Amino acid sequence: MNPASPSPLEQSIEHHFAQGTAAIGNPDALAAFLELRDALEAGTLRAAEPDPTAPTVATGQAWRVNAWVKRGILLGFRLGHLQPVNDAVLHCIDKHTYPTRHFTPDQNIRIVTGGSAVRAGAFLAPGVIVVPPAYINTGAFVDRDSLIDSHALVGSCAQIGKRVHLSAAAQIGGVLEPVSASPVIIEDDVLVGGNTGIYEGTIVRSRAVLAAGVILTRGTPVYDLPNNTLYKSTPEGPNGEPSTPLIIPSGAVVVAGSRAIQHGPGKDLGLSVYTPIIIKYRDAKTDLSTTLEDLLR
Repeated sequence: MNPASPSPLEQSIEHHFAQGTAAIGNPDALAAFLELRDALEAGTLRAAEPDPTAPTVATGQAWRVNAWVKRGILLGFRLGHLQPVNDAVLHCIDKHTYPTRHFTPDQNIRIVTGGSAVRAGAFLAPGVIVVPPAYINTGAFVDRDSLIDSHALVGSCAQIGKRVHLSAAAQIGGVLEPVSASPVIIEDDVLVGGNTGIYEGTIVRSRAVLAAGVILTRGTPVYDLPNNTLYKSTPEGPNGEPSTPLIIPSGAVVVAGSRAIQHGPGKDLGLSVYTPIIIKYRDAKTDLSTTLEDLLR
């Protein structure tokens, strides 16, 4: 997809989004949104995607945010009206443009009985398993053979790679606004432990392991003990240089830790604050302990 040559769908979405509330009730606007929603569900269109045209970055694959796609998702909220949602488990009221998705056996996607919901506009690849109760919001992309465990949340536009395991109560934050903001990106073969939270555009590189209780945000510095270095996000530069998200390196094993407050009353009281710590990088022993049980499939 070449940003300099917008597709007819992109042009249509941008046109109707720019109309504001005047687009409400316009059948052409609704048709454009539905085309976008169908493409999101098919996985042929994504809110963010790997960008092979970007310069090589030291930390791995570059990603591009498709801001127009996020505007299209917001257009769907603007165009929708409230109506009962045909859900087999719960009685819900939502915008008619975002019903609950339904699946068929030939898609090879398991939605286990018990009250999970996948919203229209989310993509699930073959081999994905969703264990109840879990929720996957619109614009999310979940790639092949990933497991979304009980009480896990995949937020709007979040990008989940292949063979990712989101353990029980893992929270993957979503983002629609600002439209230029990067969503959370979890690359292939990552294990996300229980009660872990990943927010604010954090990128977790392939094969990383996040232990239970790890919280990652733009404001969270991560201490890499094996390499004696520090990872953190950066703000936009004074000359318009783009901000960068927090990036967890490939293969990193991250645990929840703490660091002592160095100044003021906190130091005097002996207090500490939370910080994630990379204690090692993935090895054969780690691979053995994180292997998914084949019998589950």
